[in-house]
Amino acid sequence: MKIVTTTSAPAAIGPYAQAVRVGNLLYTSGQIPLTPAGELVAGGITEQTNQVLDNLKAVLAAEGASLKDVVKTTVFLKDMNQFAEFNSVYASHFGDHTPARSTVEVARLPRDVFVEIELIAAITVETGSI
Repeated sequence: MKIVTTTSAPAAIGPYAQAVRVGNLLYTSGQIPLTPAGELVAGGITEQTNQVLDNLKAVLAAEGASLKDVVKTTVFLKDMNQFAEFNSVYASHFGDHTPARSTVEVARLPRDVFVEIELIAAITVETGSI
C-alpha cells in the first residue's frame, strides 16, 4: 500500500490521505472544490465541479494516471436539481471515456460545497493505464 500526495491538489483537511494505491488500483478520497492552496472556489456548481475534477486529475497525475484510467466515480451533490449542469461539466472532462458512476444527493457536504467526487482508477506499470 502506498499513500499518494501531491501539492497540485488541496491537502487533506482531516486524518486521511488524498489517495491510496494498492497494486494497480488507486482510490482517491473525496475531493471538494478547494484550490491547491486550500481556498474555496467562488461560483456555482459549474465552477465547483471544474475545480473538483482538476483536483482529481492532479491526484491521478501524481501516479502517472489520467481520467482515462478511471473505472468508477462516486458523486455527492448537495442538490439533485443541479444534476444537468453538473453532468455537462463532468462529461466535458471525461469525453468519450465513461466510467461507472453513482450519483447521490446528500444533506450537507464539507464547507457547504455543492459537489464532492471520489474515484477509483486502474493503473499498470508498463503503460500507465489498463
